[in-house]
Formats: sequence, C-alpha cells, structure tokens
Amino acid sequence: MRELAGEDGQTEGLVPAAPKLARSTGPVPEHAPVWSDGVSRRLLARYYLPQHHPTLQGNACRLLRDGVEAYPEMLEAIRRARRSIRLETYMFVTDAVGELFGQALAEAAERGVHVKVLYDAVGSWTSRRSFFEGLRQRGVDVRAFKPFSLQRGLRHLLRRDHRKILVVDGTVAFTGGVNIAAHWAPEGQGVAWRDDVLRIEGPAVHELERRFLATWRMMFRDRLSRLRRKIRGGAHAPRALLPRGDVGLAVLSSRRSIHRAYLHAIQRARASVLIAAGYFVPDRRMVAALKDAAKRGVEVSLLLNGGKSDHPFLEHATRAFYEPLMEAGIRIFEWRRGVLHAKTAVVDGVWGTIGSFNLERLSLAFNHEVNAVFADPRLGRDLEDSFRLDCGNCREVDLAAFRRRPLWQKAVERVLYFFRKVL
Repeated sequence: MRELAGEDGQTEGLVPAAPKLARSTGPVPEHAPVWSDGVSRRLLARYYLPQHHPTLQGNACRLLRDGVEAYPEMLEAIRRARRSIRLETYMFVTDAVGELFGQALAEAAERGVHVKVLYDAVGSWTSRRSFFEGLRQRGVDVRAFKPFSLQRGLRHLLRRDHRKILVVDGTVAFTGGVNIAAHWAPEGQGVAWRDDVLRIEGPAVHELERRFLATWRMMFRDRLSRLRRKIRGGAHAPRALLPRGDVGLAVLSSRRSIHRAYLHAIQRARASVLIAAGYFVPDRRMVAALKDAAKRGVEVSLLLNGGKSDHPFLEHATRAFYEPLMEAGIRIFEWRRGVLHAKTAVVDGVWGTIGSFNLERLSLAFNHEVNAVFADPRLGRDLEDSFRLDCGNCREVDLAAFRRRPLWQKAVERVLYFFRKVL
C-alpha cells in the first residue's frame, strides 16, 4: 500500500501501489493504470496540481483533434447561439475558413445574439480590414488587440494575445491551439496542421468567459460591459454553473501558473510524461524536471516538429536540446506530416493540459495565454491515446545518428540556441 499525500504531507487516502511501466510493441509504451479506480478525482487533483490551482468540478469534456473535428462543432455552436458569443483568437485569417466563421458570426448577430470578437493585430496582420468592417456593419463587435503602434515601444508589440477561446451562451466553450484559419482545415481544403481543442460544458465555461471579458475590459475600458451582459444575457449565467459531467478543470490564464502546473505534474509523475509541443525551447527548470523524471524511471516522450515547422529558426534552436535530453533517457519523436501546432501534455494518464501555452520564451515572458488543466483518468486516457496515435506516424530520433549530423547543422543550432530568448 502507498499513501497519497497532499502538499502539506497530510495523508489523503490509500491506494494500491502502481504496477511497473509495461512496455508495448508500439512506439510509446502503454502502462497499467497508475491509480486504482476508487481514487476520487478531487484527490488526484490534490496530488497533481499545486494547492493554489483549485479545480471546478462537474464539467463534461471532449477532446477534438485538428480543425476537421473542431471547426464543425464550433460552427454548430455558433449557429445554435441564442444569447451571446465570445471569440478570442490570435489568428483570424480572411481565407475560406475565416469567411465561413465570419458569415456564421454575422448571421448570429443579425438574429439578435450579442457577438464579441477579439483578434490579435499581429497574428492577423495579413487579414483584410474590409472583412472586419463588414462584420461590424452586420452587428458584430469585432476589435483588434493592440494594433501596431511604434510610439508605444517594442514591449507593446511583443505582448500579444495568444489565447484561443470560444464561449457560446455561457454553456459551451472551446479552448486549445486552433485559430481561425485554413491552416487547420483538412488536406485538400487547407494545410492540415496538427492540433488539439477541448470542448467543455459546465462550470469551467464561466471561467473561460470571465477571462475573455477581463481582457476586453482591460483593452477597451468597457466598464459597462458587465451591466450590459446582465441586461442582455444575464439569465443564462446561473446555468453555466450547473454540473454537466464529472471532470474537474482548472482554468489558468497566468503564464507563470501554467508553467508551475507543468513542473508540478512532471515532478509528481510515476509512470509517464507525454508532451506534444509545436514550439519547444524550455527553460532550465523544465529541462531539469524532465531529466529528473526520466532518471527515476518515468517514461518521458516528446512529440516535436520535424522539418516542417512554420518557425524553422525556432526548430533549429529546439534541436540544440536534443542530445542532453536523449542522454538522460528521454525519447523524442518528430512529426513529419506537416506542421505540429499542438500544446498538450499528459502525465500518468491522469493529469493533462490543453491550451495556447507554448513551452518557449515568448509564451512564458510576454503572451496572454490560457490553458485548461485537469486530473481525470478518462480524459487523460483519451489524450494518451491521441499522443500514441501521433507517435505512430513519426520518426523517432536516434541519438547515435543525431550525433553524426553535419557540422554546419550543429553550428546553426548553437547560434540559434544563443538567441533562444528572442526567437
């Protein structure tokens, strides 16, 4: 028997010791459940999440892979909207996907739905201004986050809104890594970037909506928005708090809190740490936590971009970490079917996170981010299965072969590693 201890070392319950990690024939080994079925999700949250990350219980969650699954459900929610729509995105591109969402948002506004859209001015710099003006004329309150302004200095340009949030009627929400652009549409209709989205119903929806409204008020000093929300759609707010499932979620919008949640879960890992990172330039604490986990026998696997990233300089900087990580026993898989844009992780098949936060310096130092963090065996299993499916379509990096790469590649990696904080 082993004890499940909280942050203060107090005994919370007893469960059987977890079996040793079982190797499977697949690229990433499956393991027996780390916890017995009788352990409550609240106790799992106490174990894997820091104390100051309280979870909201009673959510129903579903993992959506790529735009092929996420976009139809998002559009369906928008088309069913009756009271309010809040959309916050880094990229709102005026391509086929952008036009599709724009039409759905405009139709919702025309039937009396209160529609607010916040897009990042830098992330959407290629988009036509006339497109957004057309939405405004049809009743959509659409605004840019921090438009270009050299007068406000470089820091103003660097601090971007990288969140991806869609909340409809205060009852259903979507968050993850998918923006509004054809990059995430399936092959033949778009570029088929690999990504994940979490569909949520329950109390956590209200928390995501609060994050959106806080950013909106901060940017536009819209002090009357709360009163208007109560007048126009206040009746739906209590329903957002009703339980819809059994998943506990913590909605984290502080960059430091998301980073701490990663570190805490990795340090508590007993069987596996699986991370899919479209952009991976970790700080020293993250590198140390991953190495320590591997050294104590935890299966640590990373899914990273492999030659098709939309930020090739950053990809070269990432490879500067390969050798020390693999020497510690960490396995690295490179995604080669296009661009990997996912920002997900799952520990022991129980703790997991899905959101906009990248394990690199811009997310940690500047960007506005949001992640949903959970401790739930069923959802954790779904995320693990998705990770294993992806790794089956990857090339695993071999340490001996990696060491034989050309000298010029090593030189480029070292130079870009030196500039990793500004890439």
